[in-house]
Amino acid sequence: MTAQQPLTYDALVELAAADPAVVGLVLKGSRAHDGMITRHSDHDVYVVLADDATTGLTRFAGHRAAELDLVVVSLTEFRAAGMPGFERYALARAQVVLDRLYGGIARILADKARLGADEAFRDASGRLDAYANSLYRSVKNHRDGQALAARLDAADSIRYLLELLFALDRRPRPYNKYLKWELDRHPLPGWDTDVLLRAVDRISATGDVSLQRYLFTLVEAAAREAGHGEVLDAWGADLDLMRPQ
Repeated sequence: MTAQQPLTYDALVELAAADPAVVGLVLKGSRAHDGMITRHSDHDVYVVLADDATTGLTRFAGHRAAELDLVVVSLTEFRAAGMPGFERYALARAQVVLDRLYGGIARILADKARLGADEAFRDASGRLDAYANSLYRSVKNHRDGQALAARLDAADSIRYLLELLFALDRRPRPYNKYLKWELDRHPLPGWDTDVLLRAVDRISATGDVSLQRYLFTLVEAAAREAGHGEVLDAWGADLDLMRPQ
């Protein structure tokens, strides 16, 4: 493609379909999320090549334009993408455009969408402790008259809270942009989506201590049921400050 004729998404699909070195095309981002496309949405695409394959499509590696962003990787690299990493959620909800592996590309994406049991338990334990730490600091700062610090710690706690809740369900946390989209279509078991989102919104904006404490009672119950009581018990008497007064 020339500067006057930039590579388009449709042209890429046509080139990939004609190239036996390409074993998969995967579309991620807004265009893989129904209802999230805007006039600014481009096509974010992974081009997956057979290991050790030779193809002229590698000349498009790193291509970035208003309509199309490309990542060109080998099959081995694609299996490892986001495992772990920030890209995991994007690939967990990606769409398969081309799969020459008889469902193999789709299975790789499915593996990214589901955390292993040990991985999920380990991640949940770490996020629970981090959530409790930020919550404790927020409540303590509020008690001591440090209003800004209390709000900042409250906002920090929401990051760990969401990572915890999704880890408990063995799912990668969605990007903030897709949080409501994800919860509307795939609610977290045991959680009312509207109640959770309203709480996250208010705590992030105001650091509401009463709401933080109420939310902690729900989190504590869910965490203990999932086997994370030891993490909470390590906080000892400090738990009393996190619970409703």
